[in-house]
Amino acid sequence: MAELKELFQSADWKKEKHVPVIEAPDNAKKGEFFKVTVTVGSAIAHPNTTAHHIRWIAVFFLADGAKFPFQIGRFEFTSHGESAEGPDLSTIYTGAEAAFGMKTDKPGTILSTSYCNIHGLWQSSRKISVA
Repeated sequence: MAELKELFQSADWKKEKHVPVIEAPDNAKKGEFFKVTVTVGSAIAHPNTTAHHIRWIAVFFLADGAKFPFQIGRFEFTSHGESAEGPDLSTIYTGAEAAFGMKTDKPGTILSTSYCNIHGLWQSSRKISVA
């Protein structure tokens, strides 16, 4: 039986459209909010159709030396062109991008996961320092 951790995929986001791309400062100021944006399909556009789409992005922060991460947020994308008239006939679509502010007094790693309804689970990370 497969374990969940074995199902997460990763790759260079410049070559793979499913990888969540984390944009955040390399250096954050202690105790001050900074902006984080996570996008799937940053360099190579990901389809957003009823049949093929990103369902969600989740973001965590693991402080250096901590055993477990904190969940920062989970972002659901629920409009992919489906309608009562049929697939891809709606004019409403959501893009797989989440932006939020966070602050921390400790350096660590922002971790992100995403889920494509066709290609499964993906992950990435970004280290930040705090001064």
